[in-house]
Amino acid sequence: MPGIIKLLEMFIQNYSLLAHNTFGIDVCSKFFIHLTHISQISGIMDEVAERNLDFIILGEGSNMLFTRDFDGLVIHNSLKGIEKVSEEEEEIQFRVSAGENWDAFVGMTVSWNYGGLENLSLIPGSVGASPVQNIGAYGVEVKDSVVKVEGYSLPDSSFVTFSNEECGFGYRESIFKKKWKNRLIITSVVFRLQRNPVFRISYGEVARVFEQKKEQNLQSLRDTIIEIRRSKLPEVKEYGSAGSFFKNPVISAGEYRHIRERWPDIPGYEGENGMVKISAAWLIEKSGWKGVREGSTGTWPQQPLVLVNYGFSSGREIFKFSEKIRKSVYDQFGIDLGREVNVY
Repeated sequence: MPGIIKLLEMFIQNYSLLAHNTFGIDVCSKFFIHLTHISQISGIMDEVAERNLDFIILGEGSNMLFTRDFDGLVIHNSLKGIEKVSEEEEEIQFRVSAGENWDAFVGMTVSWNYGGLENLSLIPGSVGASPVQNIGAYGVEVKDSVVKVEGYSLPDSSFVTFSNEECGFGYRESIFKKKWKNRLIITSVVFRLQRNPVFRISYGEVARVFEQKKEQNLQSLRDTIIEIRRSKLPEVKEYGSAGSFFKNPVISAGEYRHIRERWPDIPGYEGENGMVKISAAWLIEKSGWKGVREGSTGTWPQQPLVLVNYGFSSGREIFKFSEKIRKSVYDQFGIDLGREVNVY
């Protein structure tokens, strides 16, 4: 385990986070360290306590909007490794380190013909971030495949494990976004995958594109998801974004009926406990924000749920733009859009 002197040497001062957030915001952190081995964690946290530092645990920064420099320590989770932990007739389980790239791992599972994650293809970010946000797309959420989440509890200075049930998964929610925010460093996630994949194509667009493929297998389903996402979303290497900036609101069936009396075409999807999920993109478009651009900030023309840095926006400018959208939607529909993106 690195000694304190070694750790001090590994702390980089005044470090630019430009390459560590997909919005492409050029802010700095007072200190920065690459976490490459779990043996570093206790020493790093000793330093945090001794210096009384604020800290952020950062993966690939695909769900972050920095509005200012960070006067503390950014711990970049760079833990790597993938290992098979069990194998049965119908399923197989893998432990994946938190710093692995999410889509690269999904691509591996598809190449091995193990099902479960293919609908979550091309979602940016790291494996460690996937249960925090309970990422989801096209009728699938990561909670459907998570067996357990492993990490280091900062209050207890010990390694802990959370079963699927203990993760408190909800729509774009988990216990790691609330009770355990900045109190846990996720080190790895164990996933359960299907040895006999079941294609999940309940979303009409997915079914339409998938059925046009010459071969209908796991790889062609992944290709379908990638094709659809690329047709709607900006390439983050060209335009800074963090994917969906807002959550799709979940309202009661009564509220939904009331809104439909005035806007009969509002799309709604029945969820749990009689609640209805409605399209944030539809609300934003109907409020007049689709394709709107102010300076270098705007909504993506093909998907108004995505806010874009066209080149020179500051995080503060993007945040102010997002607040204008929230106010506009609330004024028209009485619905407060919640953010998917974490704002610092």
